[in-house]
Amino acid sequence: MKKIGFLSFGHWGPSFQSATRTAADALQQSIALAEAAEDLGADGAYFRVHHFARQLSAPFPLLAAVGARTRRIEIGTGVIDMRYENPFYMAEEAGVADLISGGRLQLGISRGSPEQVIDGWRYFGYQPQQGESDADMGRRHTEVLLDVLRGEGFAKPNPQPMFANPPGLLRPEPFSEGLRERIWWGSGSNATAIWAARLGMHLQSSTLKDDETGEAFHIQQAKQIRAYRAAWLEAGHARKPRVSVSRSIFPLVNEKDRAYFGASRQEGDQVGYLDEKTRAIFGRSYAAEPETLIAQLKQDEAIAEADTLLLTIPNQLGVDYCAHVLEAVLTQVAPELGWR
Repeated sequence: MKKIGFLSFGHWGPSFQSATRTAADALQQSIALAEAAEDLGADGAYFRVHHFARQLSAPFPLLAAVGARTRRIEIGTGVIDMRYENPFYMAEEAGVADLISGGRLQLGISRGSPEQVIDGWRYFGYQPQQGESDADMGRRHTEVLLDVLRGEGFAKPNPQPMFANPPGLLRPEPFSEGLRERIWWGSGSNATAIWAARLGMHLQSSTLKDDETGEAFHIQQAKQIRAYRAAWLEAGHARKPRVSVSRSIFPLVNEKDRAYFGASRQEGDQVGYLDEKTRAIFGRSYAAEPETLIAQLKQDEAIAEADTLLLTIPNQLGVDYCAHVLEAVLTQVAPELGWR
């Protein structure tokens, strides 16, 4: 059995062909799709975070709104770029969203991805310390966040406060019990997956990772997951880790599906460079009739290793179409693969 949710980048643009032409459209449709996914029996509504782009950016207002409009579905991110974040303020915002949702927040974070602007985190007031890279800074912010989410007081109270304080040192409020155990790390390499396991974070692995062996993407990703689980076991954590992978999966069940995706099937992985040093491999998309999809997905080793599958959805095609894609996967593909 697998948890199955959607992952939206929340693209918007003024094209007349788009059903999502403004930022307001992207936000409101994200909430509507989460409601539709819950009604369909999906397990999660996840949102990508990109700065300086016509995509979803500030996640916590959206997560709080989705939490208020749904009752069962997990709500999360995939992922928040920690180079841009104040860990203390983030702990407060995450606590609010988690409490509104009744403890359903699954917070995916990472060191970030290639950006729209050069060193965008500098405009947000952050810069690496001496001898530190921007990736190091993102991981440092992460470790501070994890420490704050333990809920222990660390700030000395004012002896003459405006309002009465509880005894002892103070912590950011509101505090949401259990949120620390629902933090996920978006990993693009085996090394950072192992690092995340040691810190007790769940693992998110998308359709992009460092090309570390030259093997097919799904094989490299499966090895990453196994390395992560071995490191988790070695760290001695009492709770069970979770692992999600992202995939673009489109069952072709009607003429609209075939018009959108029937002629643009990506049959293999792609390799490219994220920068002058980082060779990356991009996983394939799946688009075929359900019986063909089932046969193809049975061969995907990383999906087999994961307990959670996030379906990347083409949000600019509108809520109704995206809900149709989710329903087709949930009803015509997932049961035959033993996911439901």
